Amino acid sequence: MKRRDFVKNTSLAGMAGLGIPVIYSHLLPEGYTPLGLQDPDPFTLFKKDKGMQVLNDKPWNIEAAAHLLDDDVTPNRFMFIRNNGLIPENIDVEKWTLTIDGESVISPKTYTLAELKNKFPSYTYQLTLECGGNGRSEFDPPAKGNQWTIGAVSCAQWTGVRLKDVLEDVGIKNDAKYVGYHAADLHLSRDPEKEPISRGAPMAKALQDETLLAYAMNGEDIPLAHGHPLRLVAGGWPASVSGKWVNRISVRNKVHDGPKMGGTSYRVPCSPVAPGEKVKDEDMCIIESMPVKSLITYPKTGAMISQNKTLEIRGHAWAGELNVRSVSYSIDFGATWQECQLDAPPNRLAWQRFSASMKFPEKGYYEIWARATDSNGESQPMVLPGWNPKGYLNNASHRIAVKVS
Repeated sequence: MKRRDFVKNTSLAGMAGLGIPVIYSHLLPEGYTPLGLQDPDPFTLFKKDKGMQVLNDKPWNIEAAAHLLDDDVTPNRFMFIRNNGLIPENIDVEKWTLTIDGESVISPKTYTLAELKNKFPSYTYQLTLECGGNGRSEFDPPAKGNQWTIGAVSCAQWTGVRLKDVLEDVGIKNDAKYVGYHAADLHLSRDPEKEPISRGAPMAKALQDETLLAYAMNGEDIPLAHGHPLRLVAGGWPASVSGKWVNRISVRNKVHDGPKMGGTSYRVPCSPVAPGEKVKDEDMCIIESMPVKSLITYPKTGAMISQNKTLEIRGHAWAGELNVRSVSYSIDFGATWQECQLDAPPNRLAWQRFSASMKFPEKGYYEIWARATDSNGESQPMVLPGWNPKGYLNNASHRIAVKVS
């Protein structure tokens, strides 16, 4: 019996879950769960740092502050959560299966987790995942959706089997155009006939070496909130392409048409539009590779230093499918820029560490701006990029405040 039913149907006068009698239990409104029996706070529930910011709890959406993302490999406690539905309940790993089917599959097959692990070689990659709406809070006029600031990004190590190896095993027809994922998360209405999200990617992305059906994160089982026991990981693209709790992959002979593939979902105007302008669905294009971006992770914004001290800064930069070619910083609001040291990525689609040392000419308030340039020569804008109806792809230069005294 589920807990909410237990609460509804059982006298609460001496419920063991609280350890003490519930006074006035006979006056509880129907269906009400006492606070003492409700889910623990999200930081305990998901083992997150208390510095994380909860944007929504139905479904859960939680982001990090910039300074929490200083690790080269993002640990679970600092990883953002972006859910569209309810986290699956009562997962039985032993009975979990993955089905590969669709119009463009030659021989549909179903695999257990054990079969996936034993039949195919495993690979580990460090992969950048960023919500398409990261930075949405800065758009004006405001865009609807979770008001992410800068913390809906992570770069963990993922271990699993390559999707392309599994697709080769089932056989793919020549007309294969797209893959779409299906998962066990529940629609917010709890209607089992509704999928909260079912997105996908073109075959070229599905067949990349780094596109994984992952069962481990940072060397351990994937945490439940991040897709345990199996998820798709497609680094460099909007994180919505990396479906959690995956139990089916459909190989399509057309662009996948699952929930949140159409309309304005994870789409931007194909051509620039004026702020606030309405855009027809047919004039919206699906987001694929994410734009170049950087994040200063040390020091924390608001840092105070002495005038004669050298300040060391560091952070990460990433560029979707591309590498980052350079990162620069400015302390004069973008009038001049100085080059940072930039490390190579551990593998393709991972973020890159940058660092720099600087001194300030006099006492006062400063801002440090960071600007990355990708391998195609595209640089971050100093201010907001072009407006779009859903507030996607904000890759404006990251800025932190510093006081020199």
